[in-house]
Amino acid sequence: MMPLCYAPEGEQNVIKRIGGQPELRQHLADLGFVVGGAVTVVTTLNGNVIVNVKETRVAISREMAQRILV
Repeated sequence: MMPLCYAPEGEQNVIKRIGGQPELRQHLADLGFVVGGAVTVVTTLNGNVIVNVKETRVAISREMAQRILV
C-alpha cells in the first residue's frame, strides 16, 4: 500500500484504506472516496492532487491524499 499522492498519474488504483480523523474520513466518503472504490490520479498541481473518482474529477490537498492508501 502507498499514499494516493505517490501513485503514478493515469494508473487506476483501488482504495485499500482511509485514515485520519472521523470528520476527514466522512468528508472524503462524501466526495466518493470509499474503500474498494477505483481512483485515478490525473495530475499534481501546486500541492493539490487532481483525481478521477466515480466518473468525477476532484481536487484534494496533498495532506488528504496522504491519508488515502491504495
